[in-house]
Parts: sequence; structure tokens; C-alpha cells
Amino acid sequence: MKKVYLCMSTDIIQPGHIHIIEKAAELGEVTVGVLCDRCVAMYERYPMFPLEERMKIIQNIRGVSRVVVQEDIYYDANIRALKPDYVIHGDNWKTGYQKKVRERVIELLAEWGGELVEIPYYKSAGTHLFENSMSERRGLPEARRQILRQKICSGDIVKVMVAYDGLSALLVEKTAVENEKERRQFDGIWLSSLCDSTAKGKPDIELVDLTSRMNSVNDIMEVTTKPIIFDADTGGLIEHFVYNIQTLERIGVSAVIIEDKVGLKRNSLLGNEVEQHQDSVEHFCEKIREGKRAVRSSAFMLIARIESLILDQGMEDALARAHAYVEAGADGIMIHSRAAEPDEIFDFADRFRKTDRDTALVVVPTTYNKVREEELEAHGINVVIYANHMLRAAFPAMQRVARSVLENERCYEASQDCMSIKEILSLVPVEEG
Repeated sequence: MKKVYLCMSTDIIQPGHIHIIEKAAELGEVTVGVLCDRCVAMYERYPMFPLEERMKIIQNIRGVSRVVVQEDIYYDANIRALKPDYVIHGDNWKTGYQKKVRERVIELLAEWGGELVEIPYYKSAGTHLFENSMSERRGLPEARRQILRQKICSGDIVKVMVAYDGLSALLVEKTAVENEKERRQFDGIWLSSLCDSTAKGKPDIELVDLTSRMNSVNDIMEVTTKPIIFDADTGGLIEHFVYNIQTLERIGVSAVIIEDKVGLKRNSLLGNEVEQHQDSVEHFCEKIREGKRAVRSSAFMLIARIESLILDQGMEDALARAHAYVEAGADGIMIHSRAAEPDEIFDFADRFRKTDRDTALVVVPTTYNKVREEELEAHGINVVIYANHMLRAAFPAMQRVARSVLENERCYEASQDCMSIKEILSLVPVEEG
């Protein structure tokens, strides 16, 4: 029989997938290469089902003779090993970020006289219903939590961008960039107390209460599917934190970060310029333990934020606290710094990783902003949070528009700083009938 190769990345099988497998089986013996989790995330979003489960599903479809793992978005390794007579794919990869992959497949097949077979992209009348259903499923609280956990465990760095309302969250959800190798997008949404309070015109001193902040969570949950990481400041009194973390878990938050400070909350980047006090290790560990006891979902993450470097308490204090917080049950450590270079972050990460290879490490490179994600990843850091950039970008644009209208006594000149209403409306999801 002729040998046929087909690559698939799907989480859930739909009629279009069955259609292409049937077409492949008509040509010969079908081997399906199932894209690894990392590659799926490059194409779309991190898969809901892990690689092993996706392989089992596809192996049991009639017409599939063999299933193998495809470790790269390029087919080189698998089709060189198989040397198929045919590679089959839908005709939807002739443009965009998959175009280079297609061209490479054609080059390789030419080496042994293989042929690329492209069939019209299958789209049934109910495809949009399937897509809506998948989006709804991804948006379920437990699905978001599982995706965040899986992404962290994958070893690839998790990119998280701040949002402070439904519209900014939609931008985080839908913004993507493409190059010849991949499609890049954000993996999660950071709900910052600084941005939440500033957007309401309030100081960043834990003045905005949890009820008000939960409204922001609900607004974002309704229009997005990505995991939400919630900035819970100090967490407040232990007795209050126990109830608050349960509430945040119930309304759909995937992870909560609390910082080891006490007293009136002041922004960390002010450092010792203002009066700030670090919590005792014993008290903060008790807060972690009580918080972990309160949650019900095994996928929900409680992350401890260490302020030792911010408050000039030194590296040894930061490391000692990190290990104590992990022992108390923290699922991750956020190490914060106000330095202009990432050296102390790298030092902390390298030393922490000598004894702890598993606990998630989180950073917020607001001040050391020249560092690239690949550098962070090389030092064992799992999550990078861009903590306030969406708000900081919005305010200058709004200020320019306001000034322009006043200066010109009309809004024509201000239009250059404005997105069109049509573009804004295109971000807002509309239910199809």
C-alpha cells in the first residue's frame, strides 16, 4: 500500500477531521503525526487534553493505521523517517504562519517523488457551533486552571499580560503575532491591584475592596477563555484571606499571588522610599497553609511573592523565605525586584533551582525590561507577567486625544490616535444564530 502522512493538533474531533482522515485512507495506509503540546500552543492555544490522550483518541479512529508524535511544527523528522508517498492537508495553509511549513513539506517530498495532496478546507453549517462550544469549554474555571498548570509543567515560559476591564482583556485574549515559525499570543491574564485601583481613580493601598475587584473578574471571565492570575496584595488578615480565596476560586480565578508584607500596602517599586514592612516568615507561612486548606480545586495555584530584594533584605533572606513558603504549601514563588538589570533575579533563580527543580518561578520585569523571555526561561523561570503596560499605554493616548480636542476645538486631529469604532466592535464577541 501507498504510505500517507497526516499531521493533526486537535483537542476534540469534529466532522472536518473525520473527512480528511477518510480522504487520506483512500490513498493508502495512514500515519498520523500528533503535534506535541508545545507545538499546538504555537498554532492556537495550549491544548485542553495532553498529548497522550490526544494520541489515544486519534489512534482509535477508523482509517488510522499508526500514530506518532510530531515534535516540531515542521514535518522534517517524521516524513524523512517515513518517506510517505503522500502528505495530505487542508488547503487552508497556503498563507499565514503555516505557509513556510507547507513549502518545506513540498521540498522534502520532491526528494523521493512524494506528493502533497490538498483538499478543500471542510466547514459544515454547524462548524461555528462547534467552535463556540470549544470556546465555552475553554472558558470554564477548571479548564483554565488545568491549562495554566499544564503550560507551566511543559517547561515553556508562560506569558501573562495585564488587563483591568473586559475590553483590555479582550485585547489580551485576541492579540497574536505571526512569523514563519510560530504564532505567538499571551497565555494568561493578570488582574493587577495597581491597575484595578488606578483605573477607578483610587490609590494603590488596598482601598478597592474585594467586591469591587470581583466585578472586574466577572467582566473578564465573561468575555475570555485564558487563565486569570489575581493580584491579592498582602491577602489581608488570615481569617479574611481564607474566605476571600474561596470566593476567588469559585468565580473562576486560576491562581492568586500574595506578597509577604504587612500594614498599609504601598507599591513595591517605591522600595524603601516609603515605609513598608515585611511579614514574618512564620506568620506568612501560616497564611499560605490556611489558604491552601481553604481551596477545593487541586489545580488552583497559590503563589507567594517575596519582597526581600525590594526592601533590601538581601539574597539569603529571599532564598530562605522561598524554601519556607514552598514547605508551607505555596505552588509557586514570585521573586520581585526594582533593579534596572535582571542580575539579581537570575542569581536568585539559579540558586533556587539547585535545590528545587519543580516549583513555579514567576517574575515581573517592569524595571529590568530589556530582558528577553528566552533569557528568563534559560534560568528556570516559568511565568513572566507584564504587570501594568496596558494601562500605562492607554493613559498617554487618552491624554493626547483630550488635549487635541481642546487645542483644535474639534476631534479631526485626534482621530489619528483613535482606533476605529468598527475595529473596537470586532473585538466584542457576538453570538451567531
